[in-house]
Amino acid sequence: MIEHILSCIAQLTPFWLLAALTFFSYFENIFPPSPSDLVVVVGGSLIGKGVISFLPTLALTTIGSVAGFMTIFYIGTTLDKKVIKTHKIKFISTEGIEKVESWFAKYGFWIIIANRFMPGTRSVISLFAGLSELDVKKTTVFCTLSALGWNAAILYLGMIFGSNVRKVDSLLVTYSNIVFAITALAIIIYLIRFFIQKKEKKNYENK
Repeated sequence: MIEHILSCIAQLTPFWLLAALTFFSYFENIFPPSPSDLVVVVGGSLIGKGVISFLPTLALTTIGSVAGFMTIFYIGTTLDKKVIKTHKIKFISTEGIEKVESWFAKYGFWIIIANRFMPGTRSVISLFAGLSELDVKKTTVFCTLSALGWNAAILYLGMIFGSNVRKVDSLLVTYSNIVFAITALAIIIYLIRFFIQKKEKKNYENK
């Protein structure tokens, strides 16, 4: 299925090719399973063949990525904490938002800069950035830098490996697995600490 999509994209005229790259870069933030990174890699291989140019491709994929990030960010800003307190959105808790807000307060906008380099968590980061009501201008600047760096890297990979998309796909899968494992480990450590602190607090209150 993916190979068919990539094959179709490779046959597009430069105008529609750039439009498709912009669309997939945007859509990936809205629907994370979208194979946007792989599509951008194909764009890189076509840059190497002289079909399209590097700078316009980098600019448009970055614009698509930022627009997608800010769409989810905006959705996050519209989710009132009062709605969350009703527990209608079961996977988001008020305590969770407060914890994320403390992370943003502690680590600043480094989380936003890292977001494009963390496959599988991009939409989550943009949503909670909105929920945390981060400064819109600063968020836009830092997510632009993140998208610019990531898109430049995978376009370059596409240019290096040319038509060998499978090789790049394998590299991206390996990278994603490593990031996922590190993220999962961090979450497990956080949960263990959370439950230990909760138990200690409960024991202290019962004394």
